[in-house]
Amino acid sequence: MKYFFWVVIILSMTSFKKANDNSGDKIIGKWVASKEKNLVVRIFRSGVEFKATIVWFDDSDDKSHPMNIRIDTRNPDKSLRTRKIIGLEVLTGLIYNEKEKQWQNGHIYDPSSGKTYCAKAWLTNDSCLKVRGFWHFEFLGQTMCFIKTL
Repeated sequence: MKYFFWVVIILSMTSFKKANDNSGDKIIGKWVASKEKNLVVRIFRSGVEFKATIVWFDDSDDKSHPMNIRIDTRNPDKSLRTRKIIGLEVLTGLIYNEKEKQWQNGHIYDPSSGKTYCAKAWLTNDSCLKVRGFWHFEFLGQTMCFIKTL
């Protein structure tokens, strides 16, 4: 009986560790678009899902509308068109899939077009966070690489 008690304790500790495994938390932090260096997002956990907000973007395309006053003018929902781009939640619903080593089933919003796409993300061996936005099928999409900032 004494051995049974210790086996139960050890198994409980092992399953507790698995339940609290934070492998998915690797993407938490600030990330800069690696190629263009024109966008910085902050990824955070909200319950079991991961989300991202815009922290900074290159506003040199229109100096009359600097980033701190730009709003979501292309949003299809007219009631949301007054939201500022800075702080805008652009990535939602990503859930970490331990088996696939990917964050899946998310949605990504593109404020420059006002469109929302399906999204997934994964880390590469060279520390690039690949984020793929796609329309229903993964082959109908685009992938961006982000590098973690300090």
